[in-house]
Amino acid sequence: MSQTNVAVITGASSGIGAAYAERLAAEGYDLLLVARRADRLQDLAGRLADTHGVSAETLVADLEDASDLAALAARLETDPVAVLINNAGAGALGPTAIKGADAQESLIRLNIVALTRLSIAALAGFRKTGIGTLVNIASVIAFAPSAAGATYSGSKAFVLNFTRSLQLEYEKTDIRIQAVLPGPIRTEFFTAQGLDDSVFPASAYIGPDALVEAALAGLASGEKVTVPTLVDAGIWDAIEKERARFLAEVVGGRVAERYTPVA
Repeated sequence: MSQTNVAVITGASSGIGAAYAERLAAEGYDLLLVARRADRLQDLAGRLADTHGVSAETLVADLEDASDLAALAARLETDPVAVLINNAGAGALGPTAIKGADAQESLIRLNIVALTRLSIAALAGFRKTGIGTLVNIASVIAFAPSAAGATYSGSKAFVLNFTRSLQLEYEKTDIRIQAVLPGPIRTEFFTAQGLDDSVFPASAYIGPDALVEAALAGLASGEKVTVPTLVDAGIWDAIEKERARFLAEVVGGRVAERYTPVA
């Protein structure tokens, strides 16, 4: 069966999403750009269509809204696309005592619920064509519990484990599934939350174009988890080795002696 040539990018109006749009348009993909800011979407779509000669459709949607999310999910399932980049996300950074439960729930709706529903919908479409690419943007904070980002850190840990589990589910198919773990990126992520980039030293940042270039190189090489700023790949290999050792240890069927009362 033939596959459509459309790449769908959420959170496409700026930063990482816009960088993916630029790169995929240059590769000849038609685009469906999804975000809340209509003006930015229109500007980006017009520029990419003119520059690369592709079709660039825009969809103004708030993926925290159940009806907007359901409409996009239905479209992905009914009309299969070639690529879905699940990039839209929120931070809600700050102590939960200050940010409160409502902000955490909004983050969960976007970072977890929307990403999950769109992933499942896109995969349903991919099954119809037998091929497709799903990219979920996680974060290195999946490995870093944070006093100022409890729900954000937890949501990205979910994205990582969810995506890796999907990889196992689809490993015998031609569907590609990748988790991308950015570190600090020069985008509007911090300023949109009333913070500034001094959260990290200037030397810690890379640009969104560099991130996407590395992520797509990782995808092309068959990587399932891509961490663009991890210079020593041996560290990841060591993490994976220890993870396997941990899992083997905890199914030993006995309680550790340190938890056993001394007679």
